[in-house]
Amino acid sequence: MEAHLARFYELKQRQKEVTDELEEVRRILLAIYPEPVVKEEGKYKIKVTRQEKREFDDKLLYEALPDPELWRLMSRADTSKINSLLKLGVISEQILANTFEKKTIPVIQISKK
Repeated sequence: MEAHLARFYELKQRQKEVTDELEEVRRILLAIYPEPVVKEEGKYKIKVTRQEKREFDDKLLYEALPDPELWRLMSRADTSKINSLLKLGVISEQILANTFEKKTIPVIQISKK
């Protein structure tokens, strides 16, 4: 069992190192190619493009919709927002009764002594 724990810990450490290195190389490449480009470099081809991403303000979107029912059809439950509303006292646990299903999910945390 200890060998599995050690291997898991080792792989998670390597994963973090790879993620950090990928982000650093990405930052360097974007400094070299700050504008959209398609270019070949040796055996490799680089293509830098821009993609538009929309981030909506829930309140403004809700107010902009002609029918509140549309909001109900398109919105999703956001656990962090629901928890915030509970903490602020905007809603109560009784309101949430029968609105969720409890599931048990395994969570693994490994630390080294």
